[in-house]
Amino acid sequence: MIAGLSLALIAGSLVGLQNIFNSKVNERAGSWATTTLVLGLGFLASLALGLIVEGKQLFAPHPMQLWYWFSGLIGVGVVTCLVQGIRLLGPTYAVSIVLTAQLGFALLWDSLGWMGLDKVPFTFSKLIGVLVIVGGIVVFKLGGKRGRAREASKIPAGFS
Repeated sequence: MIAGLSLALIAGSLVGLQNIFNSKVNERAGSWATTTLVLGLGFLASLALGLIVEGKQLFAPHPMQLWYWFSGLIGVGVVTCLVQGIRLLGPTYAVSIVLTAQLGFALLWDSLGWMGLDKVPFTFSKLIGVLVIVGGIVVFKLGGKRGRAREASKIPAGFS
């Protein structure tokens, strides 16, 4: 359990770090160049580490649904949408919405047993957990606007 929690925390911090890098690349290179760079370097790193860890077994085909092999294509949508979302909304707001959507859809897919997942019973406490996070995002977004509006109202006219 501790190992899983630790890995999840590391993954979350790396996603946050990657989003910062991606947004900086996007400022200079554009969305498609950023997506190509991110996924291209990810491919090279995965290939190198896979060869080091698994050797030739990396290329041994494993039986699975054909469409699972194309999951990397979803990454194009993920990176492109996230980079644009960060550009339009800012990093914290965009990432919090992405993570909440991820959690909400994971709850849906788990509860329905879709995509080969074991069906996990839906409970209202799980739904309330997601809604609390959504409420936190609303408070975060609205709280920031009100705080800025108050600060702006303190600046005398002609000094802004």
